[in-house]
Amino acid sequence: MGDSPRGIGTSWHERMRLIRFRRKREKFNFWNEFKVVPRWLKGTMLTLYVIALVVVLIANNVTSGQLAPQDIQRQPHIVPFALAGIVTLVAIPVTILIFLVGYVYRDAARRGMSPGAWTFLVIVLMPAYFALGFIVYFVMREPLLFNCPQCGTRVAARFNYCPNCKCNLHPSCPQCSREVLDADKFCAFCGQSLAGHPTATAPAALPEG
Repeated sequence: MGDSPRGIGTSWHERMRLIRFRRKREKFNFWNEFKVVPRWLKGTMLTLYVIALVVVLIANNVTSGQLAPQDIQRQPHIVPFALAGIVTLVAIPVTILIFLVGYVYRDAARRGMSPGAWTFLVIVLMPAYFALGFIVYFVMREPLLFNCPQCGTRVAARFNYCPNCKCNLHPSCPQCSREVLDADKFCAFCGQSLAGHPTATAPAALPEG
């Protein structure tokens, strides 16, 4: 029991470190992230949307003039547009939700996490808590794998040294021991010059295709 607070504190510190690591090295780009969603899923949703439009318009033509009010009968050209608008309004949130599920599956896989477990989590939490599962995932997800700057081996953000060449993956300032980035010329915390210090060379995260 005596080690529990220390373990909790260490886990929290590690989680905050990974979040800072991810924020520093990953630049959000909507279109690049949208490409993570499986192509087959995009095609499936587009196909279902077109089928829904066709079915609704055919059903409208079959029942046109039988159950429609007199005002609509006088302007029948408005009905198809109204039905298409309703189908679109329903399709947009449903499509976004399904795309997010597909994104979680592919994104978890490229980050070295369990895609099946995280996808199951967001789906299970969706009926009762809607977006809670997605929020938990985006907070807890690991940083992207990146290439070791010395040998090019794919490594995770939790690694302190490359398992292939023993390169220091998280170098620190020689004066205050705070972590620095590869492009830093001076330590952001103490102002120490990083020129000439081999420990002040950090890798740049590269997204995994």
